[in-house]
Amino acid sequence: MIRKTLPGKRWLRCLPLLLLAAIPAMAHENTHYVNDSGATAWMLTSTTLVLLMVPGLAMFYGGLVRTKNVLGTMMHSFAALAVIGVLWAILGYALCFGKSSLHGFIGWDRSLMWLNSIDDTIMSANIPEYVYAMFQGKFAIITPAVIAGAVAERITFKGWMAFIALWFLVVYAPLCHWVWAPDGWLFNMGARGLIDFAGGTVVEICSGVSGLTLALYIGARHGYPKTAMPPNNLTMTLIGAGLLWVGWFGFNAGSSVASNLDTARALCMTQVAAAAGALTWVLIESVRDEHATSLGMASGILAGLVAITPAAGVVKVSGAVALGVAASIACYYMIQVKNKLGYDDSLDVFGVHGVAGIVGTILLTFFIRPSWWAEAGHRVVGWGLTQQLKVQTIGVAATIAFTAVGTLIVAFIIDKLIGLRVSESVEKTGLDHDIHGERGYNLTNLN
Repeated sequence: MIRKTLPGKRWLRCLPLLLLAAIPAMAHENTHYVNDSGATAWMLTSTTLVLLMVPGLAMFYGGLVRTKNVLGTMMHSFAALAVIGVLWAILGYALCFGKSSLHGFIGWDRSLMWLNSIDDTIMSANIPEYVYAMFQGKFAIITPAVIAGAVAERITFKGWMAFIALWFLVVYAPLCHWVWAPDGWLFNMGARGLIDFAGGTVVEICSGVSGLTLALYIGARHGYPKTAMPPNNLTMTLIGAGLLWVGWFGFNAGSSVASNLDTARALCMTQVAAAAGALTWVLIESVRDEHATSLGMASGILAGLVAITPAAGVVKVSGAVALGVAASIACYYMIQVKNKLGYDDSLDVFGVHGVAGIVGTILLTFFIRPSWWAEAGHRVVGWGLTQQLKVQTIGVAATIAFTAVGTLIVAFIIDKLIGLRVSESVEKTGLDHDIHGERGYNLTNLN
């Protein structure tokens, strides 16, 4: 006897198959992230703030050089906006955040060239990938711009343009991939990887060591250190320092890639460390030299900001103060050492960015907040200060070695192909007139 199944109940037999078929569809659906307008708004703001740091840096450096070189020096920062801005969109993002290639040396994803594959992408952080790409692109721009201060007043403009283009591909892109890409080797070292919240290694140590290497390769300015080379406009330098301080809120707090408690922590620590660094420097000057200088104030601000950059997401207020104080002291005395040794790091790029970056990246280990340690303990039992200190030290050492060698190679290539050092006559006349055909201050025409 053949049983007849009621037509209305046939779907019950198919229900298990329908459910099984639906599981992959539902799983796939969960990978489609929804844009968070609040987080996106903050990341757009952060990207703008980091961009503000470039003209801020240009003003900071422009005020520190002699009158005849103010425009030429500021042009170095804006050149980074142009050169790296284009390179980043074409292949920089692919090199930094593509899948590991060449045994993890660098990233690569052909689909990321020209940012082609991110046109419709919302990331797991619930922001458009375009926003993240542009945010990271500003870090790639500001880093070579910082280097320019070490060789101010004596590098050719065409040589500088070629140098930063090749340097970005050879030095910055691999280092960025190591530290910030999800499959980078420093990102995954140990239980929690290298702690570098916003660029202690990638931006600060990298730019400081690169600047020192390039300065030593090119050589000192004619007349240095016997000839006095006073700043032309400390008023402009102070304004530049203020713009950098403001921009640094986007630099650090934006690196949370969110708008939440981590963002608030990073912003707070940035403010406190900068203030501590500034206060420490002027106190040192007041005691040793019996007067506090505006240049000292600006230098202390930068020292505190640089030191907190890798640590902003993991320390509490007491740690931020300690790092700001320690960095300011270390940078102040490093500049005294530079003056005794006589090498010409024109605007103290290594003395501030390099030294404070090293101080912040290593010493942050001693000020990590308890909640961070608790989270690390859940991942690897027994993970503690000694293990993390080892990771931080390895990260700093690797950054210094790779950056110094890579920069030296790039400098040698560009110097032989194009030339890096201006002639003595051009240096005496000034970069503004001889290279750019302009003058920063037209003091002869008062009308």
